[in-house]
Parts: sequence; C-alpha cells; structure tokens
Amino acid sequence: MRPPNKPYHRKDTRTKINQAIRAPELRVLGPEGENLGTLSLVDARKAAEKLKLDLIEISPKAKPPVARITDFGQYRYETKRKASAVKAKAHVTETKSAQVKIGTGEHDQQLKAKRIAGWLEEGHRVKVDLFLWGRYKYMEPNFLKERLERFLKIIPTEYKIADPIKKSPKGFTSTLERGTTAKKTQKPEVIAEEKPVAKDKQKKDSKKAKKDENKSKKKSLDELLEGGMV
Repeated sequence: MRPPNKPYHRKDTRTKINQAIRAPELRVLGPEGENLGTLSLVDARKAAEKLKLDLIEISPKAKPPVARITDFGQYRYETKRKASAVKAKAHVTETKSAQVKIGTGEHDQQLKAKRIAGWLEEGHRVKVDLFLWGRYKYMEPNFLKERLERFLKIIPTEYKIADPIKKSPKGFTSTLERGTTAKKTQKPEVIAEEKPVAKDKQKKDSKKAKKDENKSKKKSLDELLEGGMV
C-alpha cells in the first residue's frame, strides 16, 4: 500500500511521437531504416515534417534515445505483427508425469503410451514412473527395469532418453524428450495378384491355333500334290 498523501505515478508505456517527445537530441533513423545521425529534437522534427511523416521515439532508454521517421499507422501495424509472430513461436515447455504399474493391463498401457506420445510431439519432457507398492518393492531390480523398458518401447513416436532408468522414491523412473525425427510407419508390402486369363482371349488363342494347324495341313497336302505323291 502506498503511503498516504503520496501521489501515485503510473509508468507511462505509451509510444511518444512528434510533439510528445522531450529528449533534447535523438539518434534518428530514416523511413528505410537508414541512419541519419544524431540530431537535435528541432532538426529531427523538421526532417519528419519535410517527408510528411511522423517522428517516433522507438528506444527511449538509449543514450541518446532512438527515433524513427515513418508513418505512425504503419509502425503500429508492423509492431503488432511482430509481437504476434513472437507469441506464436513461443512455446512453454513443461515436464509432464505419467505413471504405470506392473499390474496395468495392455489396453491401459496403450492409452498411457499414446498420451505420452502426444506430450512429446508437443515438445514437452515426460517423466515416466514405474510405481511399486507392497511386495513389488522387493522384486529383482533388473526385472523391474526390464518391465519399464518394455513399456517405453510401445510409445508410438520418436523420442530420446533424457534421464536413464534409475531408482526413485516411487520405484523406478526415466525422463524422455522429443526425438529429432518422427517414426515412419512401414507400409505393408503389396503382392500383386495374378490376373486370370480372360475367357475371350482363351477362345481367340484356341481359334488361332486351330487355324494355323489347318494351314499347316493344307500346305503339306499341296506339297504332296506338287511332288506327285498323291
């Protein structure tokens, strides 16, 4: 709470333009971003008026402050567009947690594996715990590690081990990160079926063979006639 009788000063974050600028001198950039050097406030305003544009203070904390001569409407549009692009690229990475048990059924394991794959593809790290209770805590460590490894193998996406399997208060744990490439689903080999010979084609082939046979017989008979054999 501010002390009584003390005025409250809200920080002014508005962009200063033209007559609102108070710095005695400025480092001025032209409309195309060219450096016009350090100018007095009066000369900077004159340069902007000559080009029929605005003088905008873009870096008030610099020494001297930096101003640009440009259209204020265009400047606001570009500033908002850049801010939107930065916001779209920004991604908050979290460490998600997933827990499996030795008694977890195959269907539930598949669901958990798909959920983990979704988190990894979104860029998150995932901490996978093999939760042990009761008598399971005293089972052979290598057997327990192998059970966790078997679960990790069914996760349907590419990933890398950020933290290898190790003992934890809950049992055993491992941390995963998104891999560089996605797994490619192998397409099943398609075996071409042998197409049956069409009945019409079989008939044509049969007729052609019979015709060729008749021609052959006729030729032989002609040869015998010419040779005086018949």
